[in-house]
Amino acid sequence: MLNNWVVMPTCLPRVLRRCHTCASESFRTNGKFRVNAHHKLLDAWLLALCTTCGDTTKLTVLERTHVRSIRPELLDRMHDNDPGLAAELLQDPVLRRRNRIALDWDGAWRLDTGGPNHPDHEVIDISVRFAARIPVRPVRLIAEGCGLPRAEVERLITEGKLVSATRLSGKTSGDFAFMLKR
Repeated sequence: MLNNWVVMPTCLPRVLRRCHTCASESFRTNGKFRVNAHHKLLDAWLLALCTTCGDTTKLTVLERTHVRSIRPELLDRMHDNDPGLAAELLQDPVLRRRNRIALDWDGAWRLDTGGPNHPDHEVIDISVRFAARIPVRPVRLIAEGCGLPRAEVERLITEGKLVSATRLSGKTSGDFAFMLKR
């Protein structure tokens, strides 16, 4: 029996960056943008608030970019403070590297198994798909999806009853599949 699981974001992740005011390490974004024009050049930032003191930081999206080189849809989405655009931009490795930030996905995702946690079949094939690039430990996903403790999942891997072509140790943010033999 083949089951499909989906790892879905529930909200925007926290941004990990040092606050200049209070030395906190995390910011929250709510999808607000600031766009500033300098004649025919535009700057655009995604705004984030410190989780401790509330100070605002600006994550650079566009810097001194000619207005004609920006897609009108993108500019409209920034003016409308589109949270979907904020989610897309936070996934962009170039933006994260330019702004020297990392993302904290704790509490910002959920696993949709699409059915009961304990199927009665001897062998279960499960395909896990990620709706966004959320780094999660496969052992954690399997434990949550099957309703098992993590130690039990580790034991099943060691005994060869839980197999996958993908390495199950460490974190992954890419789709993978596994087979569980009871």
